[in-house]
Formats: sequence, structure tokens, C-alpha cells
Amino acid sequence: MAIHNDRISIQVGLSGYSFKIWADGNLHSSGWMGADRIFTATELQRRYDVVDISVFTSKCTLVPSNFFSPERAAEMLADVVAIGADDPVDYVEIPHLASVLVYSDMTGGMLTKVLAETVRRPDGSKSRPRPELYYMLEQLPDLLDYNKILASYMDGYLYLTIAQGKSLLLCNTYAAADFTTAEYFLFLAMKKLQLNPEVSTVFFRTPLLDDQEMSLYRYFKNVEQL
Repeated sequence: MAIHNDRISIQVGLSGYSFKIWADGNLHSSGWMGADRIFTATELQRRYDVVDISVFTSKCTLVPSNFFSPERAAEMLADVVAIGADDPVDYVEIPHLASVLVYSDMTGGMLTKVLAETVRRPDGSKSRPRPELYYMLEQLPDLLDYNKILASYMDGYLYLTIAQGKSLLLCNTYAAADFTTAEYFLFLAMKKLQLNPEVSTVFFRTPLLDDQEMSLYRYFKNVEQL
């Protein structure tokens, strides 16, 4: 049975997945779940008007649209990250930034494929998985703050986007073995951009543990989980 005007957003990583459902004006968050729960979660057996599937991959680069060439996508990505000769390379346009996000090596493997096959729209169509950075860049304009700081942390990587008004200042990933290291890169980026955490709100798309949230509150005016 289709659920009308409802939306599900799924994030897929190496260790499992999580989902958020907006239905009838309410938000339901699953928290992080193991791959073994995919066939027992009743929420995944229903159909939704909007299905977003985000996969964590650090192999991304943002290219201005006027410099982008599909034939050179792999070359452009290889200029900034290490990719194998046989690694698949894809890209997605981000019109509001006049840019193209080029990416590869989308983690999740079979789990991503199963989720894409299982969770469909009312007409039976499937949603195409996209990198986490794509959804972060798409969500930035929805943040009401002038200083827009949006992050995700998963599988040893910090994903970070920062904008002021409509101007994108930063879009990057950082290898961070633990959350303390992720905080270091977050504060370093803000320092370089001359942004003050004490008057800023940081938004996270990934679930935060209580101690992680409290640690961020020591420095930021506010911490919000989207």
C-alpha cells in the first residue's frame, strides 16, 4: 500500500544503515541498524512518494559546471583522490551551486542494492543512490542560519559543508578515526574561514551519541540533528 505525501531518507555505511521517515507531519528516526535488520524493519516494506538513499563515500570532488566534461569525469576525480583504473565513476549535477559532484567507490555494496530494490515509490520506480555529500549540498539552502555548517560522521570520515548565505565556502571529507579527530577538523575548518563556533549552530545529518553531542555543545551555540 502506498503512503501518500510521505518521505523516507536512508543513509548506508559500512556498518549498516539508518532511516528517517516524515509522515503525517511527524518524524520517525530508526537510529543506526545492522544489515541483518533490513528484512524485519516493516518501515522498509512500504512505498513512499520520496525515497532518498545516501551512501557514504569520501571519493568525491565538486567541479564548476562550466569546467566539467563527462568524458573527463574520471580524470577530474583522480586529480584529487586515489581511484583504481576499474573503479566506477559517476556524477550528479547540483544546479543551485552551478556545479557537478563527481564520485566513485560508493560503499554499502549489496546492502545498498537491496535497499534500492526494496524501498520504492508508489509507481514501483527505484531511487538512485547518491553520495552523502550530494544530499548535504542539497540541504544547505534549507538551513535558516546565515552561517550554514552541515556535517556527517561515519565509518572514520567527517563529511563537512559550510556556506555563508548562498555562497559555498567549503565541501570536503576528512579521515578521522574517532569523533575527537572529527571535531579537530571541524574546528580547523571554521578557524580558517574565520567563523566563531560560539555564535554558530552546527547541524549533523548522522546520529550523534549523547557524549558526542555534549562535546559539541562545549564549543557551539547550538547543535541540531536533522
